[in-house]
Amino acid sequence: MLRSLDSAAPNFKQQLEALLAFETSQDPQVEDRVAIILNEVKARGDTAVIEYTKQFDCLNVQSMAELELTQVELKTAFDHLPIMQRSALEAAAERVRRYHEHQKASSWQYTEADGTVLGQQITPLDRVGIYVPGGKASYPSSVLMNAIPAHVAGVSEIIMVVPTPRGERNDLVLAAAYIAGVSRVFTIGGSQAIAALAFGTETIPSVDKITGPGNAYVAAAKRRVFGIVGIDMVAGPSEILVISDGLTDPDWIAMDLFSQAEHDEIAQSILLCPESDYIERVKESIEKLLHDMPRKEIILASLTNRGALIKVRDLEEACEIANWIAPEHLELSVANPEEWLPQLKHAGAIFMGKFTSESLGDYCAGPNHVLPTARTARFASPLGVYDFQKRTSLIHVSESGAQYLGKIASTLAHGEGLTAHARSAEMRLKK
Repeated sequence: MLRSLDSAAPNFKQQLEALLAFETSQDPQVEDRVAIILNEVKARGDTAVIEYTKQFDCLNVQSMAELELTQVELKTAFDHLPIMQRSALEAAAERVRRYHEHQKASSWQYTEADGTVLGQQITPLDRVGIYVPGGKASYPSSVLMNAIPAHVAGVSEIIMVVPTPRGERNDLVLAAAYIAGVSRVFTIGGSQAIAALAFGTETIPSVDKITGPGNAYVAAAKRRVFGIVGIDMVAGPSEILVISDGLTDPDWIAMDLFSQAEHDEIAQSILLCPESDYIERVKESIEKLLHDMPRKEIILASLTNRGALIKVRDLEEACEIANWIAPEHLELSVANPEEWLPQLKHAGAIFMGKFTSESLGDYCAGPNHVLPTARTARFASPLGVYDFQKRTSLIHVSESGAQYLGKIASTLAHGEGLTAHARSAEMRLKK
């Protein structure tokens, strides 16, 4: 089911490129439909949102008031959780909050010899929107990972949208919103929810940035509203790359590969290892463990379509290949992970040592699980507090500084043919 590759093969690079290739072209039908929905919500506000919610989520509602949950309802969902779920959610939230507290940036200034003051002012966004998948595909962890960094950053208002098809509400999701300090929750989804957040309606205020995962319609809507609002990213299929020295229990590695493959048929799971015998043992573990997995059909399709077990020359070459792949999740399942960490430049998150399963990062380790995919870890970073803060440059030029800087600016402005720029600086020069 799972292809085997060897880095020593003459056509290995072509094989690897084919393995990683993912069709990112946008479905014209989806794009056209999303464009219509966005325009309708922009023009007709609440009325359009209600109509689309009736149509797509099969909810018989007449007003937006029926689609907004109160803080009392969120707390009730939290209070009604089984004690183990409530404790797990609280523990995860505390760890995520503590990690993100370390990301807060501070404003700074410095003064030059002539009295000119330069600096940077850090301020939070005023209002953000977070999209959370709903219905049976419910992810309370997504609530924590999106809302808590915004809260730590100092965002004043966090608006959450979550679809509830046929009225299906998930108490864990609502409880997570309560714990994470979400300001308002609307039970709407799809591109109509993205449009409401971006443009605003009579009931839903427009936001400055939208974060959170969604289906193809949500992704298409986020692409279209970018520039009107900020977005976190348009994420591709989930990915895991495991580098192993052959000393980790092969059952563990097989299950780690499953952990991403079970997301959907186009998720990607890859193992890099220098030991041929160990690769065979992992293959045996995959065949042994797959039968008991509830989502085995999805896992099988994912591993067959986009998975691979790759024999490499050594761990150094494994690191080189990993940097080229730039995976979303990188498990460094080796005896001394710190030894190899300096060689790894491109990954959304690195899970170090055989006891650090990727799943711990998804839920409760602390770092954010919203990560760059599709090789974008070459230039992109995990979602964090910094995504909910702005940096504003501060420039306070002294009279003395204006004499020096004015001459430089005047020379460069004349060189660009921008006379008003030059004269603006020159007027402040002493005669």
